[in-house]
Amino acid sequence: MISSKDLFSLKGNTAIVTGGTSGIGRCTADYLASAGANVAIISRHADMAKTVAKAISEEYDVLTVGIGCDVSDPVAVDHMIDTVSRAIGTADILLNNAGININGSALELNYEDWQHILDVNVNGVFLTARAFAKKLIAENKQGSVINMASISASIVNLPQSQTAYNTSKAAVVHMTKTLAIEWVKWGIRVNAVSPGYVWTEMNQIVPKEISDVWMASTPFKRFAKPDEIAGAVIYFASKASSYTTGSELLVDGGFTCL
Repeated sequence: MISSKDLFSLKGNTAIVTGGTSGIGRCTADYLASAGANVAIISRHADMAKTVAKAISEEYDVLTVGIGCDVSDPVAVDHMIDTVSRAIGTADILLNNAGININGSALELNYEDWQHILDVNVNGVFLTARAFAKKLIAENKQGSVINMASISASIVNLPQSQTAYNTSKAAVVHMTKTLAIEWVKWGIRVNAVSPGYVWTEMNQIVPKEISDVWMASTPFKRFAKPDEIAGAVIYFASKASSYTTGSELLVDGGFTCL
């Protein structure tokens, strides 16, 4: 007898969620734990990471740890991966969710802001994925990397200008494909989730005249809920996607169809 519950179960797995204290990361961490995974919550703010980790442990009865880490710092990332392993076991699922945005056109954006966005959104994804993969390879284990990209990898967002963010997310998608091919021989799958506009803390403060344009361009005529993004992550994290690597799953309410 086959079991869809077993297909999507993460019991016995350990997941790292960067940017795990709010928004999509926080919501998805709950779903990973509810599927049985032990969870490491990673944030620049250690106190917040520990608070969220404690709440998840109490709610879902799984092992958790909260760690402060700047994902753009290679030394800090290596230390984080080792700390997770010692605390709750070597991670075999990585949700590379940490990311930032600073709006601005190419002619307006300060170069320091450009560098900061790419440092977190591109270098942070690369450094964390690489450290994660090195740990798995050293221990002869397989795993799954899920990189959080965006529809901004495929389209130019309007009416706001966000040159650096768009560039960073396009880089994440192609990095995903590249790492998928490089690491397939070790049984490490690498995929990307590209959300459309999601009702998170970041978008809840966007001026209405901007969000109205977004919704007018979205066939569903509404924001996605974070829960609707979490399902894509669970798919890539679980055995359900055992033959899937180098894939980008768009969860955008049909936005990129138009």
